[in-house]
Amino acid sequence: MTAHILIVEDEPSIADTLLFVLQNEGFRATWKSLAGEALDLLQSTAVDLVIMDVGLPDITGFEACKQLRKFSNVPVIFLTARGDELDRVVGLEIGADDYVVKPFSPREVAARVKAILKRVAPINTHPKNPQISANTSQLGEFKIDSDRLQIFYRQQLLQLTRIEFKLLQTLIEQPRKVFSRDQLLAAVGTAVEAGYDRSIDTHIKTLRAKLRQIAADAEPIQTQRGFGYCYQPESL
Repeated sequence: MTAHILIVEDEPSIADTLLFVLQNEGFRATWKSLAGEALDLLQSTAVDLVIMDVGLPDITGFEACKQLRKFSNVPVIFLTARGDELDRVVGLEIGADDYVVKPFSPREVAARVKAILKRVAPINTHPKNPQISANTSQLGEFKIDSDRLQIFYRQQLLQLTRIEFKLLQTLIEQPRKVFSRDQLLAAVGTAVEAGYDRSIDTHIKTLRAKLRQIAADAEPIQTQRGFGYCYQPESL
């Protein structure tokens, strides 16, 4: 099935260029110029990835992404004229998957779209129950559905961004192993030299908050001061 890409960009020339390149690459592409229109569409239409400008005329792309994350984990690539490191970190912390600074090559954006979609594996469902993925694993109090990119904690589904999913998956697949910030950055696909190492602390804090909503007294993610983080199963 052809992947559906939503472009949220208020400059028609940029949107037209992206539409042309993505459609030539075989994608189905839709364009909206306002964040509000895009959010309405995303509430009712299946979209595989969103390319979103930060400087939109109604609300910022950052605010739109925050609203989007309340009901969807669809991958997001930000487009922006800003090259400030703080803006890049903020974009990633609120749930974006990638960040492209203008001016950019449309074909580079298309390549990044392909790279992100490759990480979203096609769902291989159980032959007798299409609601259950055939590729799940139980790890302590967690269950990972690798096909649907979902993690359950104490039988409850966690609402995770892509980065949160990769972080938690990395930790729980190797219990007790201490991961440094640089190792966790590599696990989520971010270059160590990009300067995002402290954003790992923010993601861990958010993950812990989501876990406490299910089990207030549990601390499965442990801090090893001076070293990094590890997963400590309750049964060990």
